[in-house]
Amino acid sequence: MRFSNIFKVSALVGTLFLLIVSCEEELDTIGEGVVAGEPFSTGKVEYDVFAFNKGVMAVQTNQLPLYQLGTYNDPIYGKRRASIISQLTLPTVSPNFGDISQSSEDGPDNDQENETVSEVYLYIPFQQSPSGDRDGDGVPDEFESGDDANDPNSDLDGDGVTDNQERAIGSNPFDPDEDGTGEGFVANSFPKKFDLDSIYGNREQSFNLVVSRSNYFLRDLDPNSNFQEAQEYYSNQDFSGFIGEELFNGEVTISDEEILFRDNEDDPDTPDIDESQEITNRLNPGIRVPLNPEFFQQNILDKEGQPELLTQSNFRNFLRGIHLTGTDMEELMFLLDLTQANITISYTYDDFDPETEQTVTSERDYTLNFLVGTQVGINGNAVNIFEDEMLPPNVAGALNNEENASRIYVKGGATLAEIRLFDELENGGSAIINQIKENNWVINEANLVFYVDRESVGSDVVEPPRIYLFNAETNRPIFDAANENPGLNTGPNPLRYFLNHGGLLEKENDRGLKYTVRITEHINNIIVRDSANARLGLTATPNINLVGLREAIGSDMQEVDYPIAATMSPLGTILYGSNVAQGEEGMKLKLEIYYTEAN
Repeated sequence: MRFSNIFKVSALVGTLFLLIVSCEEELDTIGEGVVAGEPFSTGKVEYDVFAFNKGVMAVQTNQLPLYQLGTYNDPIYGKRRASIISQLTLPTVSPNFGDISQSSEDGPDNDQENETVSEVYLYIPFQQSPSGDRDGDGVPDEFESGDDANDPNSDLDGDGVTDNQERAIGSNPFDPDEDGTGEGFVANSFPKKFDLDSIYGNREQSFNLVVSRSNYFLRDLDPNSNFQEAQEYYSNQDFSGFIGEELFNGEVTISDEEILFRDNEDDPDTPDIDESQEITNRLNPGIRVPLNPEFFQQNILDKEGQPELLTQSNFRNFLRGIHLTGTDMEELMFLLDLTQANITISYTYDDFDPETEQTVTSERDYTLNFLVGTQVGINGNAVNIFEDEMLPPNVAGALNNEENASRIYVKGGATLAEIRLFDELENGGSAIINQIKENNWVINEANLVFYVDRESVGSDVVEPPRIYLFNAETNRPIFDAANENPGLNTGPNPLRYFLNHGGLLEKENDRGLKYTVRITEHINNIIVRDSANARLGLTATPNINLVGLREAIGSDMQEVDYPIAATMSPLGTILYGSNVAQGEEGMKLKLEIYYTEAN
């Protein structure tokens, strides 16, 4: 590991070991030239850290990467009900349904195509699996135990065929009755299983989903900024008066398997092959329900050639969106990816066959999108609405009191902790910083260690897998990408990103013990490069790569910048602060510094 440091050497040390460095020189310090009895020695010191809890009343929740739906009953912070209101987007403006335009159909020499909706389906996928497949055997790591996740020759279903062999032949590694040798075997005809770690609560239970028309116009641009800035929508906004007719109201179950489609008919001329078993399409696990076809007949197909479908603006003003909510979901919440969500309208129309010179019935699909992800952001608009219970008195009383906290309350969308290093004085800890400089220490490693209050965080709490530390004055992350392996910061599992920086939950007996955040480069910037000892912000995050911020409204009614990753997470925990009671000193929040100095 490489760390950048600057140090000076006194004349006395120079008589023992000649070392000349400039004030801007880079130096490798870990494990090199530091041996007992040599000119250098190492040490460790701990400094106080001061933490202050702040409350958040509402967070900006439009144009998010992921959206919460359902009810999350947090044993610490209380219940949250989440619903969604979203725009719909035309794939192309002024669409033609069938083969010819409506103006052509209305011409004197053409017949009407009589486009008729046959069925409509809403599809919204759950958050993509983060677990990955380290051994490449076709079985996600989540479903493999022990060392099997690193062994492609493991046999999950015990059928005598290794997982890797089943992957190669296209048989189901979860089915002991399928090994690729049976009569009529069709390769890759089974639904793949996914790790759905973004579902909180009892995923075995069904729930009632309500899909309704939204009559609220979601603006993309803020008129108060002369339409120069994006419109901000907050989690506490009330859209209940704008919910229109129901398009679906029914029971839905959760599955971790793909949704498969077999749309082919069996060809009698191929007796050895059953084409009806061939998979024509696959969808990742998610919600898929039928919607009212008559609604889409009237509001989509019957509007062909009319102003409502002429532009995206016209369409969004006409059909203002969809509202999603769940009933009978007291113990179930999940994260949904609206950038992959759509509404597929299947319809038939009268088509002229030139070969037979007859009119035949043809079929087509037309797809409406929700949000569209691009390289520069998200097109379209959707808002997450949170109905949060009042915080318990012990939590509410610890917020916004400006006291050095005994406990740090971390809750996505509800709190924000402020961390100050060294001391809480107005001089920003300059006395300690100057002392470190005078000692001419080379900072090898610096860590913040946050211990979980396991007495308050019971075994029934779903703990945040990672915490996120950022510069609250520049709003930039603390992690140093230059000290990370770039090859690890890609792929399906964000919990493997920036492992040197850390911040991951460390467990003991399957319960959270602590989070360790490495901030070596940040401390070197303060000590060596005279950067400001800035205030730090602390939240939870499901993905440390999501470093953007949104506006939030604090419980003191002041605006505050809030990490987008924390907005998307319903999870919370309680950490020890630095103002702990007697007997809790071992759990005290502290800054650890490992250093090298000249003897």
